[in-house]
Order: sequence, then structure tokens, then C-alpha cells
Amino acid sequence: MTALTLSTSGAATLRADALVVGVAKDAGSKAGGLVVAPGAEAVDKAFDGKLATVLETLGASGAEGEVTKLPAPSGLKAPVVIAVGLGPVPAKGDAYDAEALRRAAGSAARALKGSKKAGFALPTESAEDAGAVAEGALLGAYAFTAYQGGENKLAPKGAKSGKDAKLPLGEVALLGGKPRDKAFKAAAERAAAVAEEINRARDLINTPPNDLYPESFAAVATAAGKEHGIKVQVLDEKALVKGGFGGLLGVGQGSTHGPRLVKLSYTHPKAEKTLALVGKGITYDSGGISLKPAGHNETMKCDMAGAAAVFAAVVSASRLGLQVNVTGWLALAENMPSGNATRPGDVLRMYSGKTVEVLNTDAEGRLVLADALTRASEEKPDAIVDVATLTGAMVLALGNRTFGVMANDDAFRTSIHEIAEEVGEASWPMPLPADLRKGMDSPTADIANMGERMGGGLVAGLFLQEFVGEGIAWAHLDIAGPAFHEGAPYGYTPKGGTGSAVRTLVRLAERTAAGDLG
Repeated sequence: MTALTLSTSGAATLRADALVVGVAKDAGSKAGGLVVAPGAEAVDKAFDGKLATVLETLGASGAEGEVTKLPAPSGLKAPVVIAVGLGPVPAKGDAYDAEALRRAAGSAARALKGSKKAGFALPTESAEDAGAVAEGALLGAYAFTAYQGGENKLAPKGAKSGKDAKLPLGEVALLGGKPRDKAFKAAAERAAAVAEEINRARDLINTPPNDLYPESFAAVATAAGKEHGIKVQVLDEKALVKGGFGGLLGVGQGSTHGPRLVKLSYTHPKAEKTLALVGKGITYDSGGISLKPAGHNETMKCDMAGAAAVFAAVVSASRLGLQVNVTGWLALAENMPSGNATRPGDVLRMYSGKTVEVLNTDAEGRLVLADALTRASEEKPDAIVDVATLTGAMVLALGNRTFGVMANDDAFRTSIHEIAEEVGEASWPMPLPADLRKGMDSPTADIANMGERMGGGLVAGLFLQEFVGEGIAWAHLDIAGPAFHEGAPYGYTPKGGTGSAVRTLVRLAERTAAGDLG
């Protein structure tokens, strides 16, 4: 994990490998549209007040995420200056947008791969600004190197191994962060805790399925529970059979790696509210007997991203000491085709007692979530939020960067959407049209696991709603699009697992602890 410090040094005197400054677009500026953002005054002074002019000469435009490297003048201790674009200059009286700061810091941190230390002289006029910069830098510095770095015997003697050559930025020194100010210190500590847990979720998502399967995921959760004072209960196959968890057992019966239901319980002695978080944890999804077509299997290690998000959120709540009880339910299974696998046409008896006709074994996430939702409902929490890479239909509807939000309560859905936007996670409220429920009617069972093809993401939400306890506010986050990024990295978003929804869940827990959700 990249270290984070609130530095008391000035930009001119900091000894580091590089200094990061912000630049923005301003059509009315004398520098032809480019201005240096607050925080970089000492760096601009070292350039005789001509930093914007120099950057413009090099082709910089101030566009969001744009990175320009240039050698530092003699007035600075650091040898390199990295100017990162912040987008448009805010209107007079407004501060820079927190998400713009996160993305700028993330872009700079990615550009500094292999460096030991960098000073970030981006705008930090408030504690919230400092938290955004810190969070973006720590997330941007992420790299998954666990399976890289084997010694290359053909390389010249003394050459770095692959792992050594790809180490992320070692330390983020936040300049202007007021280390003696309680609010700034708290913002930095929060950013470090949440970013570390998001990066742990990313590691889990990126871990290959031969090493991450239900039992090993449960072991990771158990170890984290011991470290952070979280009570962990693991139901293995025998316990699932005894409890009648037909959904989890039906999905997992085709694999040599049996399913698990993991309960993580963080409690606070002064808590007045309880949140239940439920995560889909299909550690590998082949589609089962309804096998996925060629080209759709390669990234299916990411089908446990919902469980990873829930796990990270519960641990974050514990690390932050939030005054709210948070219970996480990880519904873990591996969906494989074999002689033991569930067949299309089979009927499963769920933990709730309802029967489900399985028309498509690749619609398995809703089956494991259904059991976990019913079990979570038994404890009568104030609200339940489930998180899942559930449907390709949601990706078709909202693209690769936005997750859908469905709920049985309009006000709760609005709150989740607003929270997601506040923390920088793109989301969109989606309906649960009652007319789509009829498509899941089954002549054999209480309900089928498939309905109409059109609106498939909404159909999945309607299926899950059937297993939520009466009178409990519930929301469903379908993160199938943003959970795993296959393109080039951008901002603080890496290639591979992203940790989508963790920040939304943590902020939800914070708001609940503060009594802001009623």
C-alpha cells in the first residue's frame, strides 16, 4: 500500500522524486486559456511565474486527466514537475470539484509508477479537498503485482525483476494539508483506510479463480475479522444443507469447490441503526450447463465483485469506528458445469421456502443472493443493500462506467443515487415495473429465475425483491458495468478490478451513523 503523509514542507523545499501541480482551462486568462491551480504558487514562482506559458508551449491544455512532465528549475528540490489537468476553472467563489481532484491525483499517481515519493501540491483549501486528493492518489497508485516478477534468466546481470520494475508510487506527501488541523488529519486517515480496503477488494477481484474460490475467500474474510474486531461466521456445505439454502447449494453443486455463506458483523455499542449489506460472490462463472459462449469466460473471475465490495465496506466501517451496526453477507459459490451441476428445468427450494424453476443456469447470481437476502431479512435490519455484477442487460442500458440502482422505496433509491454521485461513483436510478413480474411465472414452481428478455436487469431486480423481508427498505446495485475495467486505465481507475460501490456503501454507513437517512 502506498504511504500517505500530510507534509509540513513547502513545495520548494520538499525532497521528493516529483512535484504534482494542477492546471486548468480558463479562456479569459493571459496564458491563452491555461492557469495554474491553487497550491502550486511556489512551483510557479520557481518558473518565474511562467509555468502556465511553459506548459502551453509543450501542448498542455488543462483537460481533465491530462499529464505533462517537465524538468524542475533550480529553485525546487524535486527534479521533476508533473502538471495534471483539472478541467475548467470553477466559477468565482466555487471550489474545484472533488471528483476532478480525485481523478487528477489518480492520473498523476499512475504516471509516477516506480517513484519512491511525490509531493502533491493540488488545491486543498478544505479538509474535503485534501481527502479527495489523498483518496485519488492512493487509488491511482494501485497495481496488482502478486503474480508478476519471476526472475528473467535472460536479462542482464543486476537488471530489475518484473515485479520490482512495476512497483507503484511509494509515498504520497500531501502539501498544504495542515497536519495539525484535526479535520485535515481525519480526512487523510479516512482516505487511507477506505482506499486500502478498496485496493484489497481490487486484489480479490483480480486474483485468479484457481486461488480464489469460496473456501479461500471465506478464509480471507475470517483473517480480516480477527484483525479488525469483526465477528465472522462461515456456513460450509454441511451447514448450508442443514439450513436449507437451496439457492447457494444449487449454484455451487457443479463445482469441486463447495459454496459458503459468510456473515461479517461489525457492531458499535452506541449504534441505533443496523445496515445489512449482501454481496454476490460467484468466484468463477462459467454459466454452468447454460455455458457462456466463447469470449465471455475470460473475465468471469470478477463475478464476485459485489461480495468484495461488501467485505471492503464492512472492514472500512470497523476501521473508521462508525456508530452504526453493519452486517455483511457474502454469498459465495463457483458456477461450473459437471455431472453434478444444476440443469435447466431443475427446481430448487430456497432458504425462504419458495421454489424456483431454473430456466437458465447462467442466471445464478440472483439465486445465491435470494438465500442471503432472506437470511439477512430475518435479523430485521433498518435497510438492506445488495451489490452484484448481475446482468449484461444493465451494461447495455448504462454502459461500462455506471451502475444501476433499484429499490422497493423511492426515497431510499434517491438517497443511494445521491450518495453515489457525491463520492464520485456514477449511478442511475432504475424502475421495478410490476408488469415485468408476470414473465417469471412458472407452471412448475413458485417463480422462475428468468423472465422477459427486454428489461432483463429490471427483471433480475424484481426477482430479488421477492426475497426481501416485509417492511424493510431495500436497494439493489447492479455493478456489472463498472466492476471490472478492461480498457486503458484512467484517473484513479485501473485496468481490472475497480472496487466499484465500496465508497457508496461506506458513505451510506456514515450517513446512517449520523442519522441522515431517517
